[in-house]
Amino acid sequence: MFVPCDRGGGSASPDFKGFTLLMPAVSVGNVGQLAIDLVISTLDMSKVGYFYTDCLVPMVGNNPYATAAENSVELSINAEVYSLPSKKLVVLQIRSPFIKNKYRPFCQTLLSWVKSSKCARVVLLSSSHAYQCDDKQLLGTPLRYLLTPDLQKAVGGLMQELRWKEMEKVAAYPGINNTEKILHIPGGGITKLLFTESCSKGIQMAVLLKFCSEGDNIPDAFALVNYLNEWLQLIKSEVSAIDNSTDPSSPWKIPSSWRLLFGNGLPPALF
Repeated sequence: MFVPCDRGGGSASPDFKGFTLLMPAVSVGNVGQLAIDLVISTLDMSKVGYFYTDCLVPMVGNNPYATAAENSVELSINAEVYSLPSKKLVVLQIRSPFIKNKYRPFCQTLLSWVKSSKCARVVLLSSSHAYQCDDKQLLGTPLRYLLTPDLQKAVGGLMQELRWKEMEKVAAYPGINNTEKILHIPGGGITKLLFTESCSKGIQMAVLLKFCSEGDNIPDAFALVNYLNEWLQLIKSEVSAIDNSTDPSSPWKIPSSWRLLFGNGLPPALF
């Protein structure tokens, strides 16, 4: 459930009527989470609450978006909600993996909150294993999108104008029966389940994802957030989704927590 920052408890949800909910799937390379970090940091979004759930591994840490010593000691937990009313944007950042067999309860709780908070649509940032791409998916851009039927009616034409590629369905039984096609998102975490549940519940959802491999996934995060920006125009930028630049001149602001993305340096006492 959603717990506002200014309440000691309770479950009342603020009215996010007409807002776009942006969130990550905990997927390969944590690309969605890194992209969400860039959005929150660049837009200087305010934390408005927490998404309390027993479906995620518990965690606590310092403020990942600290800008000074004064706010660096603020605590953050595994699922927090940020808002920017001027752009009608609400962001759910997830910072820990899911507990086994808790995907479905989380999806049900999340979609129930989406309806009660009156969000207009959900945009899920995700990723999928590049090594499991089929021949068609190896061609062209590594970025893909999915739209639920309800959102397809609203923005399907725009996606065509942007010349985006829809996520391809693949053979359910390759080499045996190539006519039966299914949606397959290996390494995508909750992506497929949340998308199919949204389809059945009439919720407007878009999935934006990138094929990638584990490693230094910062360039993948920049590519995904630029892809998102082509559609939602969160910031003014001439950078395209195929530009993975992490140059300081990039319009996206890298959060302070990324300094520790690969851990601390080696202690001098080792040598």
